Amino acid sequence: MMAIERGTRPRGDIRGDPTAPTSVLVVDDHPVVLSGFRRVLEDLADDLGLEKVHEATDIVSGYRSFHKLRPGVVVADLSFQDRDLSGLSLIRRMRALQPDVRVLAFSMHDDPVVVSRALECGALGYVLKDAPTATVIEAFTMVRAGRGYLEHRLATSVAMLTMRGHGPPLGTLNARELQILSLLSKGKSYRVIADNLSVSYRTVISACSSMRQKLGVQTLAELVHVAVSRNKLDLGG
Repeated sequence: MMAIERGTRPRGDIRGDPTAPTSVLVVDDHPVVLSGFRRVLEDLADDLGLEKVHEATDIVSGYRSFHKLRPGVVVADLSFQDRDLSGLSLIRRMRALQPDVRVLAFSMHDDPVVVSRALECGALGYVLKDAPTATVIEAFTMVRAGRGYLEHRLATSVAMLTMRGHGPPLGTLNARELQILSLLSKGKSYRVIADNLSVSYRTVISACSSMRQKLGVQTLAELVHVAVSRNKLDLGG
């Protein structure tokens, strides 16, 4: 696959003129969501200043399409089949390849830790899949214009997370560790977690060891306490 020559602008580049037509890549593995989002964008293409709407259904094809097309805006889900939160790595890789790409995370996760991680990975905006169409369009429009977007409730949750001292430590966990921490908070055993995530028992043990080091706890009981406390925080406890 041929890379773009140095000194040339990617197709759909909107750095010089935020109103110039741009292409969009939508990455989501749910056919109904993918077709629905694409239809909304295509129906409003003239109003939104869109040149072309492309789509991809998984991480690999999403990155390949991004590498080839270099769209100005990407709308990306965070969860793909059994690889929950793998969209975080996709966002990070796209931003590494093209730092000025504008990414809108489009997800079902309203966990403030996940939202914070998406923004840290390079998403400019974050909108939930159950949001009204008008809200989704508002989020897309702001991200396309190079402005951040975060619905008030989510923004408040993320801010409170940081204020209460839970932001930076949990922010050091990778996507797999966040998955395991979430399952630990629900009382799942190592074996059940391994089965649920389709990974080895040793992988779960290794991840828990890594999390204990990152979070500054010594035992599994302390790690489970952190996981449960995080759930209480997310619920406003």
